[in-house]
Amino acid sequence: MSKTLRLGTRDSELALWQATTVQKQLAANGHKVELVPVKSSGDLNLDQPLYEMGITGIFTKTLDIALLKGQIDLAVHSMKDVPTQLPEGIQEMAVLKRASSTDILVVKDTLEYKNTCTIATGSLRRKAQWLHRYPHHNVVGLRGNVNTRLQKLADSDWSGAIFAKAGLERIDLLPTKYETLSWMIPAPAQGAMLVVGRKKDKQAKEAAHLLNHTPSRLCTQVERTFLRKLEGGCTAPIGALATIEKDQIHFKGALFSLDGATKIAVERSTPIAKTEGFAEQCAEEILENGGTALMSYIKSQL
Repeated sequence: MSKTLRLGTRDSELALWQATTVQKQLAANGHKVELVPVKSSGDLNLDQPLYEMGITGIFTKTLDIALLKGQIDLAVHSMKDVPTQLPEGIQEMAVLKRASSTDILVVKDTLEYKNTCTIATGSLRRKAQWLHRYPHHNVVGLRGNVNTRLQKLADSDWSGAIFAKAGLERIDLLPTKYETLSWMIPAPAQGAMLVVGRKKDKQAKEAAHLLNHTPSRLCTQVERTFLRKLEGGCTAPIGALATIEKDQIHFKGALFSLDGATKIAVERSTPIAKTEGFAEQCAEEILENGGTALMSYIKSQL
Protein backbone atom coordinates (compact mmCIF):
# COMPACT_ATOMS: atom_id res chain seq x y z
CA MET A 1 0.00 0.00 0.00
CA SER A 2 1.37 3.44 -0.95
CA LYS A 3 2.29 5.82 1.82
CA THR A 4 0.34 8.92 2.79
CA LEU A 5 1.85 11.90 0.96
CA ARG A 6 2.65 14.87 3.17
CA LEU A 7 1.90 18.08 1.27
CA GLY A 8 3.63 21.19 2.61
CA THR A 9 2.10 24.64 2.26
CA ARG A 10 2.24 28.12 3.71
CA ASP A 11 -0.56 28.72 6.19
CA SER A 12 -2.21 31.76 4.61
CA GLU A 13 -5.79 31.37 3.40
CA LEU A 14 -4.72 31.53 -0.26
CA ALA A 15 -1.87 29.04 0.18
CA LEU A 16 -4.17 26.63 2.02
CA TRP A 17 -6.73 26.93 -0.79
CA GLN A 18 -4.02 26.03 -3.29
CA ALA A 19 -2.83 23.09 -1.19
CA THR A 20 -6.36 21.81 -0.68
CA THR A 21 -6.91 21.98 -4.44
CA VAL A 22 -3.80 19.85 -5.02
CA GLN A 23 -4.83 17.50 -2.21
CA LYS A 24 -8.24 16.92 -3.82
CA GLN A 25 -6.71 16.24 -7.23
CA LEU A 26 -4.20 13.78 -5.76
CA ALA A 27 -6.99 12.09 -3.79
CA ALA A 28 -9.06 11.78 -6.98
CA ASN A 29 -6.17 9.75 -8.38
CA GLY A 30 -6.24 7.42 -5.39
CA HIS A 31 -3.57 8.96 -3.15
CA LYS A 32 -3.84 9.66 0.56
CA VAL A 33 -2.63 13.20 1.31
CA GLU A 34 -1.99 15.02 4.57
CA LEU A 35 -1.56 18.82 4.62
CA VAL A 36 1.41 20.16 6.57
CA PRO A 37 1.10 23.98 6.98
CA VAL A 38 4.22 26.00 7.83
CA LYS A 39 4.89 29.72 8.23
CA SER A 40 7.57 31.25 6.02
CA SER A 41 9.90 34.12 6.93
CA GLY A 42 8.11 36.15 4.26
CA ASP A 43 4.87 35.76 6.20
CA LEU A 44 6.47 36.50 9.57
CA ASN A 45 8.16 39.77 8.55
CA LEU A 46 5.41 42.04 7.25
CA ASP A 47 7.09 45.37 7.96
CA GLN A 48 10.03 45.05 5.60
CA PRO A 49 9.57 45.14 1.80
CA LEU A 50 10.35 41.83 0.10
CA TYR A 51 13.11 43.36 -2.01
CA GLU A 52 14.92 44.50 1.15
CA MET A 53 14.89 41.09 2.83
CA GLY A 54 18.03 39.97 1.08
CA ILE A 55 17.03 36.64 -0.46
CA THR A 56 14.93 35.25 -3.27
CA GLY A 57 12.52 32.45 -2.52
CA ILE A 58 11.47 34.08 0.73
CA PHE A 59 8.10 32.29 0.61
CA THR A 60 9.57 28.93 -0.48
CA LYS A 61 12.71 28.54 1.62
CA THR A 62 10.99 27.02 4.68
CA LEU A 63 9.23 24.41 2.56
CA ASP A 64 12.45 23.66 0.66
CA ILE A 65 14.16 22.88 3.97
CA ALA A 66 11.23 20.69 5.08
CA LEU A 67 11.44 18.77 1.79
CA LEU A 68 15.17 18.20 2.02
CA LYS A 69 14.85 17.07 5.65
CA GLY A 70 12.15 14.57 4.65
CA GLN A 71 9.49 16.27 6.79
CA ILE A 72 7.18 16.63 3.78
CA ASP A 73 6.99 14.82 0.43
CA LEU A 74 5.58 17.55 -1.81
CA ALA A 75 5.13 21.31 -1.59
CA VAL A 76 2.73 23.57 -3.44
CA HIS A 77 3.58 27.18 -4.28
CA SER A 78 2.30 30.16 -6.19
CA MET A 79 4.73 29.66 -9.05
CA LYS A 80 5.60 33.34 -9.33
CA ASP A 81 7.11 33.14 -5.81
CA VAL A 82 9.48 30.30 -6.72
CA PRO A 83 13.11 31.13 -7.65
CA THR A 84 14.06 30.07 -11.17
CA GLN A 85 16.94 28.07 -9.68
CA LEU A 86 15.63 25.39 -7.33
CA PRO A 87 17.79 24.02 -4.50
CA GLU A 88 19.90 20.94 -5.22
CA GLY A 89 17.77 17.82 -4.77
CA ILE A 90 14.41 19.52 -5.46
CA GLN A 91 12.62 19.59 -8.81
CA GLU A 92 9.42 20.77 -10.44
CA MET A 93 6.90 17.94 -10.60
CA ALA A 94 3.71 19.56 -11.90
CA VAL A 95 2.31 22.86 -13.09
CA LEU A 96 -1.44 22.91 -12.65
CA LYS A 97 -3.76 24.51 -15.19
CA ARG A 98 -3.12 28.22 -14.98
CA ALA A 99 -5.74 30.65 -13.73
CA SER A 100 -5.89 34.31 -14.79
CA SER A 101 -2.48 36.01 -14.98
CA THR A 102 -4.07 39.47 -14.90
CA ASP A 103 -3.30 42.25 -12.43
CA ILE A 104 -6.24 44.32 -11.24
CA LEU A 105 -6.67 47.61 -9.39
CA VAL A 106 -9.09 47.39 -6.48
CA VAL A 107 -10.59 50.85 -6.03
CA LYS A 108 -12.81 52.56 -3.48
CA ASP A 109 -14.46 54.95 -5.93
CA THR A 110 -14.11 55.85 -9.58
CA LEU A 111 -10.49 56.82 -10.17
CA GLU A 112 -9.65 59.94 -12.15
CA TYR A 113 -6.28 58.91 -13.57
CA LYS A 114 -5.33 62.43 -14.62
CA ASN A 115 -5.41 63.58 -11.00
CA THR A 116 -2.74 62.97 -8.38
CA CYS A 117 -3.55 59.98 -6.17
CA THR A 118 -1.95 57.22 -4.10
CA ILE A 119 -1.80 53.60 -5.22
CA ALA A 120 -0.52 50.74 -3.03
CA THR A 121 1.50 47.67 -4.00
CA GLY A 122 4.30 45.59 -2.50
CA SER A 123 5.66 44.69 -5.95
CA LEU A 124 8.51 46.53 -7.65
CA ARG A 125 7.19 45.27 -11.01
CA ARG A 126 3.74 46.73 -10.44
CA LYS A 127 5.13 49.96 -9.00
CA ALA A 128 7.47 50.50 -11.96
CA GLN A 129 4.77 49.82 -14.55
CA TRP A 130 2.28 52.04 -12.77
CA LEU A 131 4.75 54.95 -12.59
CA HIS A 132 5.72 54.40 -16.22
CA ARG A 133 2.09 54.98 -17.17
CA TYR A 134 1.15 57.46 -14.43
CA PRO A 135 4.33 59.28 -13.33
CA HIS A 136 2.30 61.92 -11.47
CA HIS A 137 0.85 59.33 -9.06
CA ASN A 138 2.28 58.32 -5.70
CA VAL A 139 2.93 54.60 -5.08
CA VAL A 140 3.27 53.26 -1.52
CA GLY A 141 4.25 49.84 -0.17
CA LEU A 142 1.72 47.20 0.84
CA ARG A 143 2.51 43.87 2.54
CA GLY A 144 0.56 41.03 4.11
CA ASN A 145 -1.72 38.26 2.91
CA VAL A 146 -4.66 39.03 0.63
CA ASN A 147 -7.11 39.63 3.48
CA THR A 148 -4.67 41.93 5.29
CA ARG A 149 -3.96 43.97 2.17
CA LEU A 150 -7.66 44.43 1.41
CA GLN A 151 -8.24 45.61 4.99
CA LYS A 152 -5.30 48.03 4.80
CA LEU A 153 -6.81 49.50 1.65
CA ALA A 154 -10.19 49.89 3.34
CA ASP A 155 -8.61 51.62 6.36
CA SER A 156 -6.42 53.98 4.32
CA ASP A 157 -6.82 57.13 2.28
CA TRP A 158 -5.37 55.39 -0.79
CA SER A 159 -7.29 55.48 -4.05
CA GLY A 160 -6.59 51.85 -4.87
CA ALA A 161 -4.29 48.85 -4.52
CA ILE A 162 -3.01 46.37 -7.10
CA PHE A 163 -3.68 42.62 -6.74
CA ALA A 164 -3.37 39.46 -8.81
CA LYS A 165 -6.91 38.65 -9.95
CA ALA A 166 -6.38 34.89 -9.52
CA GLY A 167 -5.57 35.19 -5.82
CA LEU A 168 -8.75 37.11 -5.05
CA GLU A 169 -10.90 34.78 -7.15
CA ARG A 170 -9.50 31.65 -5.52
CA ILE A 171 -10.64 32.61 -2.03
CA ASP A 172 -13.81 34.38 -3.18
CA LEU A 173 -12.64 37.89 -2.27
CA LEU A 174 -12.88 39.57 -5.67
CA PRO A 175 -14.55 42.95 -4.95
CA THR A 176 -17.22 44.49 -7.11
CA LYS A 177 -15.11 47.61 -7.61
CA TYR A 178 -11.97 46.81 -9.57
CA GLU A 179 -10.36 47.69 -12.87
CA THR A 180 -8.56 45.19 -15.08
CA LEU A 181 -5.00 46.30 -15.86
CA SER A 182 -4.78 44.65 -19.27
CA TRP A 183 -1.77 46.82 -20.13
CA MET A 184 0.29 45.61 -17.16
CA ILE A 185 2.64 42.71 -17.93
CA PRO A 186 2.29 40.12 -15.15
CA ALA A 187 5.02 38.49 -13.13
CA PRO A 188 6.49 35.41 -14.79
CA ALA A 189 4.22 32.43 -13.99
CA GLN A 190 1.58 34.61 -12.29
CA GLY A 191 -1.65 32.66 -11.85
CA ALA A 192 0.08 29.27 -11.97
CA MET A 193 0.49 26.76 -9.14
CA LEU A 194 3.63 24.63 -8.90
CA VAL A 195 4.15 21.32 -7.12
CA VAL A 196 7.75 20.42 -6.22
CA GLY A 197 9.36 17.46 -4.53
CA ARG A 198 12.62 15.60 -3.96
CA LYS A 199 14.25 14.33 -7.15
CA LYS A 200 14.71 10.84 -5.71
CA ASP A 201 11.13 10.42 -4.47
CA LYS A 202 9.66 8.21 -7.18
CA GLN A 203 6.22 7.81 -5.60
CA ALA A 204 5.71 11.56 -5.09
CA LYS A 205 6.92 12.24 -8.61
CA GLU A 206 4.53 9.73 -10.18
CA ALA A 207 1.61 11.06 -8.12
CA ALA A 208 2.25 14.73 -8.93
CA HIS A 209 2.96 14.14 -12.62
CA LEU A 210 -0.70 13.30 -13.24
CA LEU A 211 -1.66 16.87 -12.24
CA ASN A 212 0.56 18.52 -14.85
CA HIS A 213 -1.08 20.76 -17.46
CA THR A 214 1.25 20.78 -20.46
CA PRO A 215 0.27 24.15 -22.03
CA SER A 216 0.60 25.92 -18.66
CA ARG A 217 3.95 24.29 -18.02
CA LEU A 218 5.24 25.31 -21.44
CA CYS A 219 4.18 28.96 -21.08
CA THR A 220 5.51 29.34 -17.55
CA GLN A 221 8.76 27.67 -18.56
CA VAL A 222 9.26 30.28 -21.28
CA GLU A 223 8.51 33.11 -18.84
CA ARG A 224 10.79 31.78 -16.11
CA THR A 225 13.64 31.08 -18.53
CA PHE A 226 13.36 34.69 -19.72
CA LEU A 227 13.49 35.83 -16.10
CA ARG A 228 16.51 33.66 -15.28
CA LYS A 229 18.41 34.93 -18.34
CA LEU A 230 17.83 38.51 -17.20
CA GLU A 231 19.13 37.51 -13.74
CA GLY A 232 15.99 38.80 -12.14
CA GLY A 233 13.96 37.51 -9.24
CA CYS A 234 11.79 39.13 -6.62
CA THR A 235 14.03 42.20 -6.72
CA ALA A 236 13.78 43.39 -10.34
CA PRO A 237 10.84 45.02 -12.16
CA ILE A 238 10.43 42.32 -14.82
CA GLY A 239 7.19 41.28 -16.49
CA ALA A 240 6.69 38.31 -18.80
CA LEU A 241 3.71 36.61 -20.39
CA ALA A 242 3.59 33.69 -22.84
CA THR A 243 0.33 32.54 -24.39
CA ILE A 244 -0.54 29.78 -26.86
CA GLU A 245 -2.67 30.35 -29.92
CA LYS A 246 -3.08 27.35 -32.22
CA ASP A 247 0.51 26.17 -32.86
CA GLN A 248 2.22 29.43 -31.86
CA ILE A 249 3.61 30.78 -28.61
CA HIS A 250 3.26 34.54 -28.30
CA PHE A 251 5.54 36.24 -25.80
CA LYS A 252 5.87 39.73 -24.41
CA GLY A 253 8.29 40.80 -21.74
CA ALA A 254 9.77 43.97 -20.31
CA LEU A 255 12.35 45.29 -17.89
CA PHE A 256 11.68 48.59 -16.12
CA SER A 257 13.78 50.98 -14.10
CA LEU A 258 12.78 51.23 -10.44
CA ASP A 259 11.15 54.63 -10.99
CA GLY A 260 9.32 53.42 -14.09
CA ALA A 261 10.94 56.05 -16.32
CA THR A 262 12.71 53.46 -18.50
CA LYS A 263 11.05 50.52 -20.21
CA ILE A 264 12.85 47.99 -22.41
CA ALA A 265 10.38 45.63 -24.04
CA VAL A 266 10.27 42.67 -26.40
CA GLU A 267 7.41 40.96 -28.22
CA ARG A 268 7.92 37.85 -30.33
CA SER A 269 6.20 34.67 -31.54
CA THR A 270 7.47 31.21 -32.42
CA PRO A 271 5.99 27.84 -33.38
CA ILE A 272 5.51 25.56 -30.36
CA ALA A 273 7.82 23.07 -32.04
CA LYS A 274 10.63 25.64 -32.02
CA THR A 275 10.64 26.90 -28.44
CA GLU A 276 14.18 25.78 -27.65
CA GLY A 277 16.26 28.91 -27.11
CA PHE A 278 13.25 31.19 -27.71
CA ALA A 279 13.08 32.67 -24.21
CA GLU A 280 16.84 33.24 -24.16
CA GLN A 281 16.60 35.12 -27.47
CA CYS A 282 13.87 37.35 -26.08
CA ALA A 283 16.00 38.09 -23.01
CA GLU A 284 19.08 38.78 -25.16
CA GLU A 285 17.10 41.40 -27.08
CA ILE A 286 16.35 43.16 -23.80
CA LEU A 287 19.96 42.95 -22.62
CA GLU A 288 21.36 44.22 -25.92
CA ASN A 289 18.96 47.18 -25.93
CA GLY A 290 20.20 48.57 -22.63
CA GLY A 291 19.05 45.86 -20.26
CA THR A 292 22.53 44.85 -19.12
CA ALA A 293 23.32 48.35 -17.86
CA LEU A 294 19.85 48.77 -16.36
CA MET A 295 20.06 45.46 -14.46
CA SER A 296 23.45 46.47 -13.05
CA TYR A 297 22.05 49.79 -11.92
CA ILE A 298 18.96 48.16 -10.32
CA LYS A 299 21.17 45.76 -8.35
CA SER A 300 23.29 48.65 -7.11
CA GLN A 301 20.18 50.40 -5.77
CA LEU A 302 18.71 47.45 -3.86
